[in-house]
Amino acid sequence: MSSPNEAYEKLGAFYLGKTFDLDSKQEQDDLVLYDSKDLTTHAVCVGMTGSGKTGLCVGLLEEAAIDGIPALVIDPKGDLTNLLLTFPDLRPGDFRPWISEDDARRQGMTSDQFAKSQAELWKNGLAKWGQTGDRIRRLREAADFTIYTPGSDAGMPLSILSSFAAPPPAVLAEADLYRDRISTTVTSLLGLMGIDADPIRSREHILISTLLDGSWQQGQSLDLGALIQLVQKPPVSRIGVLDLESFYPSRDRFELAMALNNLLAAPGFSRWMTGEPVDVDRLLYGPDGKPRVSICSIAHLSEAERMFFVSLLLNQALGWMRSRSGTTSLRALIYMDEIFGYMPPVAEPPSKKAMLTLLKQARAFGVGLVLATQNPVDLDYKGLSNCGTWLLGRLQTERDKNRVLDGLEGVSAGAGARFDRGAMEETLAGLGKRVFLMHNVHEEEPVVFHTRWAMSYLRGPLTRDQIRVLMQPRKETTQPAAAPHAAPSSATAPSTAAVPTPPPVATIPSTPPFPSTPPVPSAPPVAAAASPQAMAHPQRPVLPPDIPQAFLPVRGWASSGEVFYRSRLIGVSNVHFVDTRRGLEADESLTLIIPLEEGISGIDWAEAAALDLTLDDLASEPHGPARFDVLPSKASSKKSYSSWNKSLKDYLYRHRRYDLFKSKNLGEISRPGESEREFRIRIAEAGREERDLRIEKLRKDYVPKFNRIRERIRRAEITVQKEKEQATGARTQAVISLGATL
Repeated sequence: MSSPNEAYEKLGAFYLGKTFDLDSKQEQDDLVLYDSKDLTTHAVCVGMTGSGKTGLCVGLLEEAAIDGIPALVIDPKGDLTNLLLTFPDLRPGDFRPWISEDDARRQGMTSDQFAKSQAELWKNGLAKWGQTGDRIRRLREAADFTIYTPGSDAGMPLSILSSFAAPPPAVLAEADLYRDRISTTVTSLLGLMGIDADPIRSREHILISTLLDGSWQQGQSLDLGALIQLVQKPPVSRIGVLDLESFYPSRDRFELAMALNNLLAAPGFSRWMTGEPVDVDRLLYGPDGKPRVSICSIAHLSEAERMFFVSLLLNQALGWMRSRSGTTSLRALIYMDEIFGYMPPVAEPPSKKAMLTLLKQARAFGVGLVLATQNPVDLDYKGLSNCGTWLLGRLQTERDKNRVLDGLEGVSAGAGARFDRGAMEETLAGLGKRVFLMHNVHEEEPVVFHTRWAMSYLRGPLTRDQIRVLMQPRKETTQPAAAPHAAPSSATAPSTAAVPTPPPVATIPSTPPFPSTPPVPSAPPVAAAASPQAMAHPQRPVLPPDIPQAFLPVRGWASSGEVFYRSRLIGVSNVHFVDTRRGLEADESLTLIIPLEEGISGIDWAEAAALDLTLDDLASEPHGPARFDVLPSKASSKKSYSSWNKSLKDYLYRHRRYDLFKSKNLGEISRPGESEREFRIRIAEAGREERDLRIEKLRKDYVPKFNRIRERIRRAEITVQKEKEQATGARTQAVISLGATL
């Protein structure tokens, strides 16, 4: 908390509101600032409809975005799409397209009048809480906000194909996590088909789990089409101790394959197969490393489809989390609104295991979960006990209140803190709209506060058409991947100029980068036009046996017809870069190709083109019927290759660079092979860690001093009070004495 004259824009602090006095029913001047790193122990927000729960959670996500924390938001109702309704200028025209026409009619206003009233309401509300349009602008610039609609093209579509991809090594290496990944994926898929499958008793579940396990262990990804084929013809002969036909006869497997095929062929299911992959790293960070707030709106889906998607998404989040290094600071948020049904106290839906695993393990990786619900009795107690912060609003029933009190008592006992159940019950009974009790195990005592005004326009769930309008600019700027070109009908192949050159690989000026693998001194031709060429010969060039000869592969071209090869020189090298001062080392494999012409003397490797090929990609024999151009005379001499090899080494030593990125503020340098995006994400996380460590150090240094000052003030106030009482008593005694004397 902070005094009113201090700004709320503090490093790593989320501005949630101001303290609230329940006796006077008035908000106080003290600001409520929440430490971002406290969210690594997760939070649960409970409140009945109308309590202001959505506004509080939206405000929390806004603060996280301003702090550079990416968030993955699961939105079953559609309320969180309001995070994109931010209007820095607060003009009525900005609000006009998004107002509720029904609300305008109920207020007896025209649409324009209602838009103007909403703009004024938001302007005045923000001003009351010390916020302006500039802070909204800062919010918009801090992160990219995107609405994803799996199974629909209203927002950005998401493809579930990656959900059947082989998990990363970090997941494969952990048996429990890998087993849960398979079980959840299969249970979700069968649930989407209407099959309530038990992982132990269901043969459908056991068969598909076996197929996924066999493919994933070999590093092979699957899609539904491949899975259907494997169901019909499994690559195993036994399941357990039973042979395949006894366990699951082919006729029954065909029925399962047909059910999967019907799912794949359903008209609406095609939308699940298009769009961006369910890649948590891409959902949390943009191509340039900028944080993202990705809102997965699933209000339009059926219950089975919601469970299918949420389960797959949470498992993808687990895999992504496992691939990160540990951190003590908040790295990312996973927020789910209205969690009812996804983590029940008794049942075991596919989403429950993944969610409990995240609650138990995510702290070590800096991933915080925020779960919101109206009914705490619908949540698993083991999950609630892992939440270090409780945000409690008005509760609907005594049963809900008792469940919350039980949970708080358990959390307090686990943290070794004192818990006064009677006082807490009395506090909960006095909460009103937008007034919440925050119980944070990292703080000495709970605090009652009034939530600040949300910067986003909280107009309620958006329609599909409104989501489509919001996401249209994003769709226009997102270009689909180019389709591969069809192979030409004639036997042709690209010329040297058509060979794509990859962008230059990056640089640390370093020690001499001599190639450990000498360049291949060969004259492998690159295919050109198939028509007969002048000076072309039907026989391949004859070279001395100590000069290796290779041919570029003919890929994606017609197999019939004659190919014409041209003479080229290829240099293959492995460049080793070293910067001893910074302790950096890197290796780079490089393949260069340059034309060989008659009369050539020296080779200017600066004119060479780079090839995305290795020695293993080169063919030892030409492709089918072929003709060859005349080989220059110097290409038949071993001495020429020694000279060209030496010039290649000299070129690499003088000109080859390995570029790295550097942060001027932190002095950090990117690691070899680390992209700019990865470097930006890493230094942002390192900056937050350093910030949190310094804040903690300041607290340790100054909190005792503040406590001593407060104690001195308290003692001084007691002394003053005693002296006042003594002075009052003395005056009273003097009056009594005077009266007695008179």
